[in-house]
Amino acid sequence: METAIHELFSLKGQTAVVTGGAGYLGKAISESLAEAGAAVYIVSSNEIKCRHLAEKLTETTGSKCFGEYIDIRKEASVKACFQQIYETAGRIDILVNNAAFSSPGPLISMSEDEWLKGMDGTINGTFRCTAAVLPYMMEQKKGSIINVSSMYGAVSPNPEVYGGSGMDNPANYGAGKAAINQFTRYIACHYGKYGIRANTVSPGPFPHPAVQANVQFIKNLEAKNPLGRIGKPGDLKGIMVLLASAASDYITGGNITVDGGWTAW
Repeated sequence: METAIHELFSLKGQTAVVTGGAGYLGKAISESLAEAGAAVYIVSSNEIKCRHLAEKLTETTGSKCFGEYIDIRKEASVKACFQQIYETAGRIDILVNNAAFSSPGPLISMSEDEWLKGMDGTINGTFRCTAAVLPYMMEQKKGSIINVSSMYGAVSPNPEVYGGSGMDNPANYGAGKAAINQFTRYIACHYGKYGIRANTVSPGPFPHPAVQANVQFIKNLEAKNPLGRIGKPGDLKGIMVLLASAASDYITGGNITVDGGWTAW
């Protein structure tokens, strides 16, 4: 008998780790996994913020959630965090590599150190967390890795959209996100035999509330988008539960855009 649809999307009994899980987009991601029944470890360099969100989600969703410290820039911190979670929970079924940081600025004046900082905040952080979790997932013969990329891993920022807003998306950000797309395919192809799936989610225009204060810039984004609006954090909840759950058991190596159609033209 086929599994009932509500059971396919259930994450009860599973353990999830969301890096940057208390941030603007990370909060919605953590919430979605907890609502689906997973025990969620919300990790970032702001441990207090993670713990506060974990307490709130435990109360509102009924799932056990926890806040922990991680510095995705440091291998030792990453390994220690995942080891502690594994020893406490006994398993890690889902990893969402959401945490990122950038080093903005025009390419022509960007120093090599600034360039490398942006790459470290995208592909390198994703590599460190993935490398740390793989041994646990290989041992249990099961795992879903969801890497958060960007529409700018597939297309270039349009200079006309940014205009004189000063919010130009830096070259190292898109380059690092494109690397994540390829890295995800590598994981899918080399670790599928261990029951591990890897997929990428590429959000489109999801400007932070502080950026939304620039009304003209937001209008420019909306005018470029087929659906005529910017993304809301909640727009990511469905795809995260899908890729984390058994509902996507035959999906791996994919890159799913959640961009309102931005990359369709």
